[in-house]
Order: sequence, then structure tokens, then C-alpha cells
Amino acid sequence: MPRRPAPSAPSAPAAPAAPAAPLTVLAVGGNALLREGRPATFTEQYEAARRLAGPVAALVRAGHRVVVTHGNGPQVGLIKRRADLAAAVDPQLPSPELDMCVADSQGGLGCILTRALATALPAAGPPPVAVLTHTVVDTADPAFAHPTKPIGAHLSRAEAERLADRHGWTVGEDAGRGWRRLVPSPAPLRIVELAAVAALSAAGHVVVAGGGGGIPVAVGPGGVLRGVEAVVDKDATSALLATGIGADELIVTTGVDRIALDWGTPRARELRRLDQDRARRHLADGQFPEGSMGPKVRAALDFLAAGGAGVLVTSPEALGRALRGRSGTRIVPGPAAKPRVRHGTSPTAARVPARNAPATDA
Repeated sequence: MPRRPAPSAPSAPAAPAAPAAPLTVLAVGGNALLREGRPATFTEQYEAARRLAGPVAALVRAGHRVVVTHGNGPQVGLIKRRADLAAAVDPQLPSPELDMCVADSQGGLGCILTRALATALPAAGPPPVAVLTHTVVDTADPAFAHPTKPIGAHLSRAEAERLADRHGWTVGEDAGRGWRRLVPSPAPLRIVELAAVAALSAAGHVVVAGGGGGIPVAVGPGGVLRGVEAVVDKDATSALLATGIGADELIVTTGVDRIALDWGTPRARELRRLDQDRARRHLADGQFPEGSMGPKVRAALDFLAAGGAGVLVTSPEALGRALRGRSGTRIVPGPAAKPRVRHGTSPTAARVPARNAPATDA
């Protein structure tokens, strides 16, 4: 008679899985790496990236995962201008379309940022990596008929109009800072390499992705991607990326330490905290203009509407203080919002005196 198997010992209950490290998407403006009036050199951009690397490394040491996105407004315009000048000297040299200029900027800035981050991050950890990122847009987007995205250097009106006549550009004034070339900026629909970014982040890498809003592509017959003439807004792509990878917080750097109401007037007042309902009202009232704070607030609202826990807006110089709650503006869900449970990455900013106006909640 066959022997019956011995009863097995009861297995120990499985240990609960450790919670995933909180995930932050940090959106860095192209102007943070190449400032107006400074030499347009790679050394200058590398030094700016090194200054940004410190706060990123502090987040990593505190146990956070970080994905860095970046703008390319100054860089992509210079890349295109350089190519146009070269083609004028030698017609055999190719003049790339905007999608390839964005790809060029992704490669260059990805190299600069990962090298700078590598000097600040723990040597024993996974190395930072840059991912060439494509962003799908709709060729029927109204933005193609109404270019609004400023790129390149600030110019006088006369110089901008001269170049517009020569190259067929659309030009316009950029928030009172001078005239620039304007190009289409369609809404981002999908990030092609989203799963790769998520996998690399889960493996512990600091990831640089979504550069310049992503290489703009449209889906052609058979699902084949083809480049289009546009530059996608990096803040909109950052919000889409942050939502797609389940980020806990979106941090957007800009030219000021805090968002202000009535900016540029004697009535200007900086904000420590802003809920999404008031942010939406201020945006509709024209407090946050296009080409300035408007795209950043709109990206914050998109992220919060998709369940994001919070958005921090501050300058690159104040980023370290903002992460400690001593600067920046926190945009948070309204009282009626019910975001999914997330890990916060920085406390509410403490009240500190502003340079020209008291910081307030609004």
C-alpha cells in the first residue's frame, strides 16, 4: 500500500511588502541651465546643472526616487539657428526640423545633467540615466495654426522681424523680456517611453526624461511614428509623465522663489500655499500669463486633477530651502478633492518674509 505523504508544516505568513519609496518628478526650466546674458557654453550649463544636483542628491539620500525633466527653450532655438547659419554657408549641410533639434537638445542636456548628478549622488548607488523620450501629439491640434511657444535667444523687435522675414518665422514678444521666435506647442497625449522610465526609476536610477517636452511625434499609418514641427511644453509633459508613473509630487522650478499675485506691480504678494480651486480662479482671471507662470499652474492643476498629492513651485536657487519648507509655493488639492494616498515629499512652506511683499495663502 503506498505511503501517505507526511503532513507539511504550516507556512509562515508572508512578510508585508515594504512600501515603495516616494517618487518625485522635478521639472527644470531650460533657462535654469542657460541664463539670458550668460555665455551660451556647455561649461556654463554644466555648472548650472551641478548647482541643481545638490538638492536632487539630498532627496535621494532621504529615501526618495527622482525623475528629472527639463526644458530646452533657449537651447533648441540656438541649435536650430546654428544649423540654419551653417546651411547658409554650405547648402549641402542639412538643416534639421524641430523634432530633430529637440532630440539634439535631449542628448546634450541629458549628458550634462547625468554627469552633474553623478558627482553628487552616492557612488555606490545606481548611476543616473537619460532616456530619449518621444511625446505623441495630434496634428489636428489648434496649436499648429497658432504658434505660441517662445524658443531661442531674446532679440530686439527689429532683429526678430528681420529674421522672421528671412526664415518665415512667427515672432512675438516674450513676457516683456524681448522678442523671440514662436513655434507650435501642441498638447502632449502620450509618452512613448513611459514604461521604461518607470522601470528604471523602480530599479533605483535617477532618470532624466521628457527633455524639452519630448521629441514631438505623430502616429502615422500602421502605428509608425513621424516627427512634427513643434516644441511641446515641458511643464505639460512633466505633469503627464508624473501622472503616468504614479509620482507622489511634482516640483516645478521657475524664475522666482514663489508664485505671486499682481506680479510686477506695487501690489505684488507672494503665496506660500494655494489650493487648486483658487489656483484655477486666478488662472482664469489672468494672474498667471502665458509664457510665464500660466503653463506651470496649468500643469499643476492637471497633476492634481489626476490624483497628485501636491505641487511645489520655486526657483532653482531656492530649491534646497523649498524642500525644507522655507521657500516656494505649495499648490494642493482643494477641500473637495480626494486624491489617492501618496507619500508627501516636503512639508508645507513656513512663513518667511518675502523680498518685496509678505507671503500669503490664497
